[in-house]
Amino acid sequence: MSKKTPQAFLQSQRQMPERVALELRQQGDWHELYGRFDDAEAKKQSSRCLDCGNPYCSWGCPLHNYIPQWLELAREGRVQEAAALCHETNPLPEICGRVCPQDRLCEGSCTLNDGFGAVTIGAVEKYIVDKALAEGWQPDLSAATPTGRRVAIVGAGPAGLACADRLARAGVQAVVFDRYEQIGGLLQFGIPSFKLEKSVIATRRATLEGMGVEFRLGVEIGRDTGIDALLADFDAVFLGLGSYRYTDGGLPGQELRNVLPALPFLVQNGRIVVGEDDINARPIAGWEDQVQLPDLRGKRVVVLGGGDTGMDCVRSAVRLGAAQVSCVYRRDEASMPGSAREVANAREEGVQFLFQRAPLALLDDGNDHVRAVRVAETRLGEPDARGRRRPEQVPGSETDLAADIVIIAFGFQPDPPAWLAAHGIALHDDGRIRITPAPPPHHPARFDAANPVYPYQTANAKIFAGGDGVRGADLVVTAVQEGRDAAASIVRFLATA
Repeated sequence: MSKKTPQAFLQSQRQMPERVALELRQQGDWHELYGRFDDAEAKKQSSRCLDCGNPYCSWGCPLHNYIPQWLELAREGRVQEAAALCHETNPLPEICGRVCPQDRLCEGSCTLNDGFGAVTIGAVEKYIVDKALAEGWQPDLSAATPTGRRVAIVGAGPAGLACADRLARAGVQAVVFDRYEQIGGLLQFGIPSFKLEKSVIATRRATLEGMGVEFRLGVEIGRDTGIDALLADFDAVFLGLGSYRYTDGGLPGQELRNVLPALPFLVQNGRIVVGEDDINARPIAGWEDQVQLPDLRGKRVVVLGGGDTGMDCVRSAVRLGAAQVSCVYRRDEASMPGSAREVANAREEGVQFLFQRAPLALLDDGNDHVRAVRVAETRLGEPDARGRRRPEQVPGSETDLAADIVIIAFGFQPDPPAWLAAHGIALHDDGRIRITPAPPPHHPARFDAANPVYPYQTANAKIFAGGDGVRGADLVVTAVQEGRDAAASIVRFLATA
């Protein structure tokens, strides 16, 4: 092992793993866009870390990962030790290494990001965990003393999986229920394979089952079993319900044929990629009306919305053979909420971006099919309550954008089940579950056994919640963080209950 030199960031440039060739992507290749580092490249990229006295990368991560420390272990070739350290803060590190917007979080906070090229943190994280798991590494639970306690987790998305991991490490039996046939939630069905291959989720499932986590899939609470049964059979319940109801823009004509909400479009695509013969035969959980996926080959596809979901849709449409794919976004490019890297990838793959265009209506071809999107130019006005400048329509700027298929990707909102209210669980006006708030970041509250307060606890003392069902639609990493921290709160609750 060579000695680390302080000037390594000058001797080696930032480098991402090799990507799938553009022509293959445009011909329908669904493999992950970025490959994997080999040992030599992973060590070289890890050596670029300055090991800052104040690790901005760690502060920029919602999980506050020990990034400089596991980069150094990777540089030294101590991959299994690095994997163990990754898991100390992150129950799903190989997934976050793939899907996190590192350019906005850890890498965006890297000291070298100012002119020298940030350390490729996400790609190294992916390398560490993939390699360690392939070598047979498993989490060490030898110090976990079984408590005899059992917790039901509703939802096998990132919050639920993170919670299950931490409960297992604390000696608590975790049983995870989910209405879908696979674990992962939007990791499995919402995020396309070119960002997250589904074998990665299968490996994580095997790892969790090896830790003693039990999965009961295809089971919907409120339909197949009741919350009352869970409360009777388990010592506590964690709700990782996610946000699956799409934001309705209220556009005239959105009931036309070939107008699709983003989530059913992505779910059906995901089923195609994993080889289901008849994707339209299996119902989509949570959608009353079955959504039929049209053939996109040779079609003009318009996606409305500029977030990461919109980027997933446009890049999927390219791989499904669309002749032309356009993204309509009402603000400018700098205001887009999604990852800049995803926008760049979409643009490279041939997606056309129409910035500062507001959709007004979807137009009928006379046969109940969409034929165009009427849009108007916008200009940015005064900031709204969140500090984002409001788009204002420019009078007389309306035009029609030809479209054979329109995908609405305005985002998602929580869709709380009716049984929540029956068990005293309060909601915000927008449907988010109310919980006992967590203490401010970096200032954990001292636990008072005489007057216990359990963050992530709902108004029902035995029920906790976290993730998108509490926050609203957000990043995978924030759902992981809330599932992890909610598990710690549940463990304290069980110790005093």
